[in-house]
Amino acid sequence: MNTSRKNFMISSAVAAMSAPMVGTAGLFGKGRRNMCGYGALPLEKVRVGIIGVGSRGKGAVKRLANIQDVEIVALCDLGEAEVNLSQQTLEKAGRPAAKAYFGSEEIWKELVALDLDLVYIATPWRWHTPMAVHAMKNGKHAATEVPAATTLDECWELVETSEKTGKHCMMLENTCYDFFEMQTLNMVRQGLFGELTHAEGAYIHALCHLITNEKNGYQGQWRFNQNNTKNGNLYPTHGLGPISQCMEINRGNRFSHLVSMSSQEAAFSEWSRAHGKDKYANLEHYRGDMNTTTIKCARGETIMLQHDVSTPRPYSRIHLLQGSKGVARKYPEPRIFIDRGGKAKRHPWFNEDQMKELEEKYEHPLCRTMGEIARKVGGHGGMDFIMDYRLIYCLKHGMSLDQDVYDAAAWSSIFPLSIDSVAKNGRTVDVPDFTRGNWKSNAPLGIVNVDPSKLPVVGS
Repeated sequence: MNTSRKNFMISSAVAAMSAPMVGTAGLFGKGRRNMCGYGALPLEKVRVGIIGVGSRGKGAVKRLANIQDVEIVALCDLGEAEVNLSQQTLEKAGRPAAKAYFGSEEIWKELVALDLDLVYIATPWRWHTPMAVHAMKNGKHAATEVPAATTLDECWELVETSEKTGKHCMMLENTCYDFFEMQTLNMVRQGLFGELTHAEGAYIHALCHLITNEKNGYQGQWRFNQNNTKNGNLYPTHGLGPISQCMEINRGNRFSHLVSMSSQEAAFSEWSRAHGKDKYANLEHYRGDMNTTTIKCARGETIMLQHDVSTPRPYSRIHLLQGSKGVARKYPEPRIFIDRGGKAKRHPWFNEDQMKELEEKYEHPLCRTMGEIARKVGGHGGMDFIMDYRLIYCLKHGMSLDQDVYDAAAWSSIFPLSIDSVAKNGRTVDVPDFTRGNWKSNAPLGIVNVDPSKLPVVGS
């Protein structure tokens, strides 16, 4: 894409994302809507029901309780104790008690039947798609933890339900709202890295202690069951989400095809033996330690995506962006190099003063506006709060979401597609076009901001 065309699209996207977009997406084919750029009717107050408050969900209760114009109507979990703890969180925030649902695997449907605007899902993976689909079919917007789906059929079910109902389905990919990721998105939109050619992302996180957790509250060891039956990239979206936004996936670009390979398994068995959990060692079908998936994009870019939750090594999402004029990489510490006029000979990373200068100039407006508040409320350093705040802001003002159902489907689809490629000895697998061709005309995500005076934070 030439520079003038790209600048035009960026300017258009910024303008579009800064204004309400009520019902702007037209109907197409069998009563479906294009949910990219679609804004539902604005809401005076966002009434929320939260399903799953045992782990991630309890943090969501705290964050949402700190946003005015959010009413937490109901809480649901298998365990009564978990619901009671979140009720205490509401009490501390000066909020009224929510309706409580617990005790059975189907009781969440009673929550969905309430007069709600948004169903917020923080459950084990197998429930994400069924709950989101049920919510949309019953007139509610859905927001689900990652991944939104674990099969291609589920990905399509989310897309088709959102298109037909006109209800948003957002995957709660919090890393898209981390501070360095948002700064580099701003820099990409400003053209500092030139034309992007390659990106890398990962979920490298030693989680053997969680995978082998046998406590009743961990719901049948769902993490272990996933890792013991599937060999591929089982958690692709943390690394993939931010770089997909930079590469305009589903908005001028798309994933075309991929290849995926996994190493042998060793680290999980060694950890299990060392911690007296021999029954987890040398399992016949346990996934390989490191999965590496390479994705080719329609515009020509490549993406390397990795997944390893067994090896004892420092946490990393990599977050590398490479363009014709420079490169950025977040881990093990944020680093940027930009070729300013082609004069650099050794291409050293920018020093501390240069990095500070870039941050001051290109800090994302959302982080500039919300950063201090977000860090105070918390959630992975503040990115979780910015994510929730932005979701509520868009719903309240009838704006399109930063992450729509096509993002949820495309990013999540790498889960089953990588498994398929690994099973085929690394053969190429095509990635479905969940937008049905609309990616060619969808405007890219703009550099957005919020006005805190319109939606003030309460509590601490």
